[in-house]
Amino acid sequence: MKFQGQHILSIDQLERESVERIIQVADDMTPYATRVKCCTVLDGAILANLFFEPSTRTRISFGTAFNLLGGHVRETVGMTTSSLSKGESLYDTARVTANYADAIAMRHPDVGSVAEFARGSNVPVINGGDGPNEHPTQALLDLYTIYNELETLGKDKGTIKIAMIGDLKNGRTVHSLTRLLCLFPNIQFTFISPQALAMPDKILDACDNAGLSYNISEDFHYGLKGQDVIYLTRVQEERFTTQEEANLYRGKYCLNQKLYEQHCDKNTVIMHPLPRDSRPEANELSDDMNNNPNLAIFRQTHYGVKVRMALFALVLGVEDKLTQFEKPMNWYSPRHQS
Repeated sequence: MKFQGQHILSIDQLERESVERIIQVADDMTPYATRVKCCTVLDGAILANLFFEPSTRTRISFGTAFNLLGGHVRETVGMTTSSLSKGESLYDTARVTANYADAIAMRHPDVGSVAEFARGSNVPVINGGDGPNEHPTQALLDLYTIYNELETLGKDKGTIKIAMIGDLKNGRTVHSLTRLLCLFPNIQFTFISPQALAMPDKILDACDNAGLSYNISEDFHYGLKGQDVIYLTRVQEERFTTQEEANLYRGKYCLNQKLYEQHCDKNTVIMHPLPRDSRPEANELSDDMNNNPNLAIFRQTHYGVKVRMALFALVLGVEDKLTQFEKPMNWYSPRHQS
């Protein structure tokens, strides 16, 4: 894939070589993401950060990534604050916004909406999530997290056993991550969910087409055993018709430190795309896991900034110019640890 000027809308765009290039450039972002040095390679560039669905981490992460490369960020948050609420089409919104910005990051609640928007834009559009469909940058940061965590633990990255647990039907993060992992050999999946929230057939078909094995079960404890990585997701209650229906599944799978010690292999990496639902009736990832050194959820957010920095650098064609625009830090900052 030639990145410069391209939209990043779907995992289907990517080949393994492209993914490895993103990982390589993300590594190059380390001194800037950890605040050891500054980089102004995007000085004067503008990002339109358009989030028409609630977000904290992803929205701030995109903005931070662009800022750390010296660019400026303009934001629209929520449907009611945009002209979409007046009946403007996604195409028209894109045509207008592209006149104001050099790149656009977008989240929208409808499947296919970001791709529809991108058809009206002549500047790169990056998908920050389109309903329950895809979240390609989350998948890339998750893969980057897996690689870094396993390397830190001295584990073999050639064969990876990963359990995905929770709302697999509506969780766009697990859809995109599974499809991304299908680019790599020797991945073994375990999908744990209530039957009504099972991984969609099209994702299982992708595993079959890639020749990767998977197990499907509703047994939570079974899913914890023998894994290199456990990837938990919350019940996506905003995707259900009623709150009562969502409540049927909240709290069904709850990982705490005791269960981790009883059922997980030593140094099993724990991941979650966040937000985790910490309310007592849900609590799929207990706060008593916070001191577990293999809990990677907060390191994921750090890796996410590096990956999104890499994507901006690639689509704007500056990935080989970083060191030309770096300079020392002028202020105190605690060094972020990856």
